[in-house]
Amino acid sequence: MELKVVSGNISEFSADAIMVNIFEGIEYPTGAMAAVDEALDNTITQLINDGEIKGKLNEVTLIHTMGKMPAARIAIIGLGKQQELTLEKVRGATATGCQQLKKIKLEKIATVAHGAGVGQLDNEKVGQSIAEGAILGLYHFNKYLAPDLESREIKELSIVEWDEEKIPSLERGCNRGKIIAEATNFARDMVNEPSNTMTPSRMAETASEMAKVYGLKCTILNKKQISQMGMGALLGVAQGSHQEPKLIVLNYEGDSTSKTALGLVGKGITFDSGGISIKPSKDMWEMKGDMAGAAAVISTMKAIADLKPKINVTALVPATENLPGGGALKPGDILKAMNNKTIEVDNTDAEGRLILADALCYARKLELSPIVDVATLTGACVIALGDKCCGILGNNQELIDKVRQASDDAGECIWQLPMIPEYGEQIKSDVADIKNVGGRAAGTITAAQFLEAFVSGTPWAHIDIAGPSLYRETKTYRIKGATGIAVRTLTNLILTLAEKGD
Repeated sequence: MELKVVSGNISEFSADAIMVNIFEGIEYPTGAMAAVDEALDNTITQLINDGEIKGKLNEVTLIHTMGKMPAARIAIIGLGKQQELTLEKVRGATATGCQQLKKIKLEKIATVAHGAGVGQLDNEKVGQSIAEGAILGLYHFNKYLAPDLESREIKELSIVEWDEEKIPSLERGCNRGKIIAEATNFARDMVNEPSNTMTPSRMAETASEMAKVYGLKCTILNKKQISQMGMGALLGVAQGSHQEPKLIVLNYEGDSTSKTALGLVGKGITFDSGGISIKPSKDMWEMKGDMAGAAAVISTMKAIADLKPKINVTALVPATENLPGGGALKPGDILKAMNNKTIEVDNTDAEGRLILADALCYARKLELSPIVDVATLTGACVIALGDKCCGILGNNQELIDKVRQASDDAGECIWQLPMIPEYGEQIKSDVADIKNVGGRAAGTITAAQFLEAFVSGTPWAHIDIAGPSLYRETKTYRIKGATGIAVRTLTNLILTLAEKGD
């Protein structure tokens, strides 16, 4: 879909449909909609008075102009109460409006800058939110479906702004939003792929192909190289699968004057059966998405390669399957990680932290700092925070605060959980340096404490995305299936660090 910002009067813009907005409780049209109402002989005012248009959040009312305006249809989008307007609501309202117009097979649409007028939201952020709402809201994964010959895609969305002074900021925001949203959809595509196609090798190929297009350095380490580096934890998880493990390394150099680099680490389990500690069969298909952290990290690199912030970033993705083959890891086995720390395997379904352990060790070897890892790590996080909110833990409060601010700006919910030292007792082993599970109690916290043992004091934050990595129903721009969660948060974080020179 082509996105652009144009100068003009929305009531005079030619399109299949235009989108304007109304706040809840407003008794008569204001702003751009007042001009539209006048052109329609006060039809909108009448519908407000009749109670047909209420302005409730994401309410959509479609009006045919009957030749009274260049646009054939008007979609009036409810923004809810004016004093409660947020950028997140702009995203959602834009997505809802676009989805309704797509259903009636329109191709060229236009919109006002929702919230940039009386809503008093920042112009640039409004442009970004509209772009994100439209692109994320119109996403669909139909690669394996028979072609729908009657379906049409919206090909063009124009943001129409009468004040020419606002055009540059809207354009900057729109461009940024388009890049970030397309990167999020890239992650969605990866996670939505079935595990028989999105194997560790295919994930590595996807990262390599993307890197060539966007000018990133990409290195793929194979099983032999992983073994030579002493990554016994990653190899232990991989030994039950016929698919060879990979370690994907992506480098973005945006600041040649700096020797430091931010580290991103993403869990890349392309299918998680649980191994010998096998999962229940019900909904096990969802475990094709156990590489959502990897997809988020790879896709974030795509976004920043396009946005070009002045910062250096290295992404590490350990990729493997976790299957119960004849050579599979067994409860009671002991593995040795890259830093020579020994790990007692109490449960083979706690495999994500094993592969992340070696990746975090490698991040330390590369002297990456700070480090942020993203993983669908624990069911305990879903129990604690549900399926709409990620958990975050770490050893550096300043870094955690920056991630949470980035998530707030993205509209991605992240909530901090405490690293309570006493809970570390639960992962002590009688036969090894550490064990990979600490029981059901505080499972998200003990998983993070396990990872902390491999960062050696480097500033580090861990984001557990187990809950919001998959949606079971569509709501505004959150489409059923893979969400691409954390791409927008990580990208916002990187842009902020670059701007502040951190």
